[in-house]
Amino acid sequence: MSVTAAPKTVELRLRDRYQSKIAPRLIQRFAYTNPMQVPRLEKVVINIGLGETIQNPKALDAALADLKKITGQQPVVQKSRKAIANFKLRAGLPIGLKVTLRAARMYQFVDKLISVALPRIRDFRGISPSGFDGRGNYTLGLREQLVFPEIDYDKIDKLRGLEVTFVTTARTDDEARALLTELGFPFRK
Repeated sequence: MSVTAAPKTVELRLRDRYQSKIAPRLIQRFAYTNPMQVPRLEKVVINIGLGETIQNPKALDAALADLKKITGQQPVVQKSRKAIANFKLRAGLPIGLKVTLRAARMYQFVDKLISVALPRIRDFRGISPSGFDGRGNYTLGLREQLVFPEIDYDKIDKLRGLEVTFVTTARTDDEARALLTELGFPFRK
Protein backbone atom coordinates (compact mmCIF):
# COMPACT_ATOMS: atom_id res chain seq x y z
CA MET A 1 0.00 0.00 0.00
CA SER A 2 1.39 3.39 -0.92
CA VAL A 3 1.63 6.35 1.42
CA THR A 4 -0.79 8.41 -0.66
CA ALA A 5 -3.55 5.80 -0.35
CA ALA A 6 -3.73 5.98 3.47
CA PRO A 7 -5.00 9.58 3.79
CA LYS A 8 -7.80 8.95 1.28
CA THR A 9 -9.02 5.91 3.22
CA VAL A 10 -8.94 7.74 6.55
CA GLU A 11 -10.49 10.84 5.02
CA LEU A 12 -13.33 8.83 3.52
CA ARG A 13 -13.89 6.91 6.75
CA LEU A 14 -14.15 10.00 8.94
CA ARG A 15 -15.98 12.09 6.37
CA ASP A 16 -18.46 9.26 5.65
CA ARG A 17 -19.06 8.78 9.38
CA TYR A 18 -19.66 12.51 9.75
CA GLN A 19 -22.12 12.65 6.84
CA SER A 20 -23.99 9.43 7.57
CA LYS A 21 -24.11 9.34 11.39
CA ILE A 22 -22.83 12.46 13.11
CA ALA A 23 -24.61 15.16 11.07
CA PRO A 24 -28.07 13.54 11.43
CA ARG A 25 -27.55 13.19 15.20
CA LEU A 26 -26.57 16.85 15.48
CA ILE A 27 -29.56 17.91 13.35
CA GLN A 28 -31.86 15.98 15.66
CA ARG A 29 -30.20 17.19 18.88
CA PHE A 30 -30.06 20.91 18.01
CA ALA A 31 -33.11 21.04 15.67
CA TYR A 32 -31.33 22.60 12.70
CA THR A 33 -33.59 23.57 9.80
CA ASN A 34 -30.81 23.91 7.21
CA PRO A 35 -28.09 21.27 6.63
CA MET A 36 -25.51 24.07 6.37
CA GLN A 37 -26.14 24.94 10.04
CA VAL A 38 -24.67 21.62 11.17
CA PRO A 39 -21.23 22.27 12.71
CA ARG A 40 -18.24 20.70 11.00
CA LEU A 41 -14.49 20.67 11.45
CA GLU A 42 -13.01 23.43 9.31
CA LYS A 43 -9.26 23.23 10.01
CA VAL A 44 -6.68 22.09 12.54
CA VAL A 45 -3.80 24.40 13.50
CA ILE A 46 -0.70 22.95 15.21
CA ASN A 47 1.64 25.41 16.91
CA ILE A 48 5.01 25.04 18.68
CA GLY A 49 6.47 27.96 20.64
CA LEU A 50 10.26 28.13 20.46
CA GLY A 51 11.53 30.76 22.87
CA GLU A 52 14.74 28.74 23.21
CA THR A 53 15.87 29.66 19.66
CA ILE A 54 17.26 32.92 21.03
CA GLN A 55 20.10 30.96 22.70
CA ASN A 56 20.02 27.84 20.48
CA PRO A 57 19.26 28.47 16.79
CA LYS A 58 19.53 24.73 15.99
CA ALA A 59 16.40 24.07 18.05
CA LEU A 60 14.35 25.55 15.20
CA ASP A 61 15.61 22.93 12.73
CA ALA A 62 14.91 20.04 15.11
CA ALA A 63 11.40 21.27 15.92
CA LEU A 64 10.71 21.92 12.23
CA ALA A 65 11.69 18.34 11.35
CA ASP A 66 9.52 16.92 14.16
CA LEU A 67 6.47 18.96 13.17
CA LYS A 68 6.92 18.02 9.52
CA LYS A 69 7.00 14.31 10.45
CA ILE A 70 3.90 14.62 12.61
CA THR A 71 1.75 16.55 10.13
CA GLY A 72 3.16 15.58 6.75
CA GLN A 73 3.25 19.24 5.76
CA GLN A 74 5.95 21.94 5.77
CA PRO A 75 5.62 24.21 8.85
CA VAL A 76 5.64 28.00 8.62
CA VAL A 77 8.20 29.83 10.77
CA GLN A 78 6.60 32.50 12.98
CA LYS A 79 8.83 35.52 13.68
CA SER A 80 8.63 38.04 16.49
CA ARG A 81 6.90 41.29 15.61
CA LYS A 82 8.59 43.56 18.12
CA ALA A 83 11.63 43.64 20.37
CA ILE A 84 11.33 42.86 24.09
CA ALA A 85 14.55 43.63 25.96
CA ASN A 86 13.68 41.62 29.11
CA PHE A 87 13.43 38.44 27.01
CA LYS A 88 16.49 39.35 24.88
CA LEU A 89 14.15 39.26 21.89
CA ARG A 90 14.69 41.30 18.74
CA ALA A 91 12.10 41.91 16.04
CA GLY A 92 12.24 39.35 13.24
CA LEU A 93 13.71 36.45 15.25
CA PRO A 94 12.03 33.05 14.74
CA ILE A 95 10.02 32.17 17.86
CA GLY A 96 7.57 29.51 16.71
CA LEU A 97 6.27 27.11 14.08
CA LYS A 98 2.76 26.70 12.74
CA VAL A 99 0.97 24.25 10.43
CA THR A 100 -2.62 24.56 9.21
CA LEU A 101 -4.23 21.30 8.09
CA ARG A 102 -7.38 21.07 6.00
CA ALA A 103 -9.32 18.35 4.11
CA ALA A 104 -7.60 14.95 3.87
CA ARG A 105 -4.55 15.78 6.01
CA MET A 106 -6.81 17.26 8.68
CA TYR A 107 -8.91 14.10 8.91
CA GLN A 108 -5.79 11.92 8.91
CA PHE A 109 -4.26 13.96 11.75
CA VAL A 110 -7.49 13.92 13.82
CA ASP A 111 -7.80 10.16 13.40
CA LYS A 112 -4.14 9.64 14.39
CA LEU A 113 -4.50 11.96 17.39
CA ILE A 114 -7.64 10.25 18.72
CA SER A 115 -6.74 6.64 18.06
CA VAL A 116 -2.94 6.58 18.51
CA ALA A 117 -1.43 9.66 20.19
CA LEU A 118 -3.86 10.40 23.05
CA PRO A 119 -3.91 6.79 24.35
CA ARG A 120 -0.08 6.90 24.51
CA ILE A 121 -0.13 9.70 27.09
CA ARG A 122 0.89 8.44 30.51
CA ASP A 123 -1.99 8.31 33.06
CA PHE A 124 -4.43 9.53 30.41
CA ARG A 125 -7.93 10.07 31.81
CA GLY A 126 -9.41 12.12 28.98
CA ILE A 127 -8.91 15.59 27.58
CA SER A 128 -9.99 18.69 29.47
CA PRO A 129 -13.44 20.01 28.56
CA SER A 130 -12.35 23.57 29.46
CA GLY A 131 -10.36 24.25 26.28
CA PHE A 132 -13.24 25.89 24.39
CA ASP A 133 -12.95 29.58 23.52
CA GLY A 134 -16.62 30.62 23.54
CA ARG A 135 -16.89 30.63 19.74
CA GLY A 136 -16.91 26.88 19.08
CA ASN A 137 -13.16 26.30 18.76
CA TYR A 138 -11.20 23.89 20.96
CA THR A 139 -7.51 24.06 21.92
CA LEU A 140 -5.59 21.08 23.25
CA GLY A 141 -2.10 21.28 24.69
CA LEU A 142 0.28 18.31 24.53
CA ARG A 143 3.35 18.30 26.77
CA GLU A 144 5.60 16.26 24.51
CA GLN A 145 5.88 15.30 20.87
CA LEU A 146 6.72 11.68 21.73
CA VAL A 147 3.05 10.66 21.79
CA PHE A 148 3.10 10.60 17.99
CA PRO A 149 4.45 7.36 16.49
CA GLU A 150 6.55 9.17 13.84
CA ILE A 151 8.89 10.63 16.46
CA ASP A 152 11.80 8.40 17.50
CA TYR A 153 12.81 8.87 21.14
CA ASP A 154 16.52 8.39 20.40
CA LYS A 155 16.59 11.09 17.71
CA ILE A 156 15.02 14.04 19.54
CA ASP A 157 17.15 16.74 21.13
CA LYS A 158 14.56 18.01 23.63
CA LEU A 159 10.97 17.38 24.67
CA ARG A 160 8.73 20.08 23.21
CA GLY A 161 5.08 20.70 23.79
CA LEU A 162 2.65 21.63 21.08
CA GLU A 163 -0.73 23.25 20.90
CA VAL A 164 -3.48 21.87 18.64
CA THR A 165 -6.48 24.09 17.82
CA PHE A 166 -9.59 22.60 16.23
CA VAL A 167 -11.51 25.29 14.36
CA THR A 168 -15.17 24.40 13.82
CA THR A 169 -18.13 26.14 12.22
CA ALA A 170 -20.11 25.75 15.46
CA ARG A 171 -21.56 28.92 16.93
CA THR A 172 -21.49 27.82 20.58
CA ASP A 173 -19.27 25.69 22.75
CA ASP A 174 -22.09 23.17 23.33
CA GLU A 175 -22.43 22.56 19.60
CA ALA A 176 -18.64 22.21 19.21
CA ARG A 177 -18.42 19.84 22.21
CA ALA A 178 -21.20 17.69 20.72
CA LEU A 179 -19.41 17.61 17.34
CA LEU A 180 -16.02 16.69 18.83
CA THR A 181 -17.56 14.07 21.13
CA GLU A 182 -19.28 12.46 18.15
CA LEU A 183 -15.98 12.47 16.24
CA GLY A 184 -14.47 10.45 19.10
CA PHE A 185 -12.69 12.98 21.32
CA PRO A 186 -12.39 11.46 24.83
CA PHE A 187 -13.49 14.34 27.09
CA ARG A 188 -13.11 14.01 30.86
CA LYS A 189 -16.37 13.84 32.77
